[in-house]
Amino acid sequence: MSATTVVLFGATGDLAQRKLLPGLLHLHESCLLAGLRVVATSLEDLSREQFLDLAVSAVKEHSSHPVSETDLAEFTGRIHWVRGSEGIGALKAAVEESRALLGADSRLLHYLSVPPKAALAVVREIEQAGLVPGSRIIMEKPFGTDLASARELNAKLHAVFAEEQIFRIDHFLGKEAAQNILAFRFANGLFEPIWHRNHIDHVQIDVPETLGLEQRADFYEATGAYRDMVVTHLFQVLAFTAMEPPTALEPEAISEEKNKVFRSMAPIDPGHVVRGQYVGYRRTPGVAPDSETETFVALKCYVDNWRWAGVPFYLRTGKKMADGARIISIAFKEPPQSMFPPGSGVGDNGPDHLTFDLADRARMSLSFYGKRPGPGMRLDKLSMQFSMQDTDWAGAALEAYERLIYDAARGDQTLFTRAEGIERLWEVSQPLLDNPPPVRLYHPGTWGPNQIHQLIAPFAWRLPFERAWRDPNTYGA
Repeated sequence: MSATTVVLFGATGDLAQRKLLPGLLHLHESCLLAGLRVVATSLEDLSREQFLDLAVSAVKEHSSHPVSETDLAEFTGRIHWVRGSEGIGALKAAVEESRALLGADSRLLHYLSVPPKAALAVVREIEQAGLVPGSRIIMEKPFGTDLASARELNAKLHAVFAEEQIFRIDHFLGKEAAQNILAFRFANGLFEPIWHRNHIDHVQIDVPETLGLEQRADFYEATGAYRDMVVTHLFQVLAFTAMEPPTALEPEAISEEKNKVFRSMAPIDPGHVVRGQYVGYRRTPGVAPDSETETFVALKCYVDNWRWAGVPFYLRTGKKMADGARIISIAFKEPPQSMFPPGSGVGDNGPDHLTFDLADRARMSLSFYGKRPGPGMRLDKLSMQFSMQDTDWAGAALEAYERLIYDAARGDQTLFTRAEGIERLWEVSQPLLDNPPPVRLYHPGTWGPNQIHQLIAPFAWRLPFERAWRDPNTYGA
């Protein structure tokens, strides 16, 4: 692959320090982006030495891999620093210097790690600097706040960049476990035939978070949990779970199948939505004392096609909840007739589940009923579990942002969101945005408002798990 210059806008921000700078270093170390150079720019009035000190501290604190002083010294030597106050000319000169060092066939990738309100201003700077032709651009969420704003944003982007140059990032889809859904479904004859409404009862996508909003309240007040998490993250995971087999494992084919899912989604019924707000949110600086912004949302939605007709998808996410997790849980239908006697235990623990844990450890679990040893017919829930950490591949896994930067540099759109898809999601969201249900209070450290149980009845939420994930290092001890 050709060498790449990454222009990192917002290079002193929290995301750049926690994920992007450590990720770029790892991509360079691993030779996935060999020859990488970084043009870092920010509004912060720092000298190059001050920025490099910040970058080194960030990498040492947040890198998921051991970093040697030699690697750090080589990486920082590849960083060009441009203060935002120096203007478009200085930015263009730094990019031209980097590309001259890398060669005429090198690639150019812009990463906009900036607040949403600043994104279009940065796009105009890129255009004015003459850095659009042949380049690619990574955009952070949110991609609009409703259908009208999404269409306006896409129109303004398309006035500068072609759709093929735009990479709307969703770090959930960069995780190994999310991508494993494709392998699990389409590479195994055991599961693909039963991935169907005839065998699947319902699906849960559950992303509770323990963090609050002390640092992001001003942004969140105008956004809320639905816009921040459901449209840009959970619906994307739903598409991977529900999509039909693509004609090939290629970006265009996969994007088309994802968009078919979005086109098949029924409009969100406000009566199938629970909105919540944790107690104390209104006392957060920057939050209105009578705020109706939701910090929690749970909803039921449907994919109205032949494969999924009548199968409910339950989505839940919120702040300051009892635990932090990211799971997809597939609940299979129970047998139509039980031959087991009363008291055998069959059905007592709910349906069989296939669960994908999308957290960084990348795990899967399949639960099922089995007979307890001994006389009589007494059944109990058992499970088979797989963890990426238990394999020889564990060290080869890329962080989500690393994978997505690598794919964008190669021009691979598989894990990114297209304009058509994001506009369709805002379209199905419009009934909810026009008529949101009331906000219900919930206490920090819980699983949300009580109304979530009526939403999912007669089923039950998989979280909290009744049985913890097994640790193979202690199991049986």
